[in-house]
Amino acid sequence: MNTKDIVLIALFAALMAALGVVPQITLPLGVPITAQSMGVMLAGALLGAKRGGLAIALFLGLVALGLPLLAGGRGGAGVFFGASGGFLIGFVVGAFVIGLLFDRHKTQPAFLLSLIYILVGGIGVVYLFGVPWLAQIAELSLGQALVGSAAFLPGDCVKAVLTALIAREVRKAIPTL
Repeated sequence: MNTKDIVLIALFAALMAALGVVPQITLPLGVPITAQSMGVMLAGALLGAKRGGLAIALFLGLVALGLPLLAGGRGGAGVFFGASGGFLIGFVVGAFVIGLLFDRHKTQPAFLLSLIYILVGGIGVVYLFGVPWLAQIAELSLGQALVGSAAFLPGDCVKAVLTALIAREVRKAIPTL
């Protein structure tokens, strides 16, 4: 790992923190949509598997140490044992998977393929970790947890489209990223 890698990892950890400050949008029925999951998607799409996963892991390490960097000013080891703990762990794996899929290409993948990669890692993988954890912690059936989590899908899909568009332009502007 060189200096550029370390700087990019730290930069994206800081981006995740900054996205936690963006005010949440509350959908009907009180469903909050935050910007931090978009940071996970961007880290994977722009940094690749290793650096993207490490950026999110660094961010979560800082959260675990008590820094209030999660949306709503949450932080501390306790957040990993709450209902969203599985989603947080899924953030690291999701960024890694997105990066792994993007790393398979020497050039920018087509928009639709980029979107699919982001949907698979940024939503599919994150929910794969988060929904069962939520079901366990909240004492719900897996189906109930999945239905409850489905309320977040529209916002996550919008973030995936925005990420695909942003990543495409950033990769064009900085091909050596």
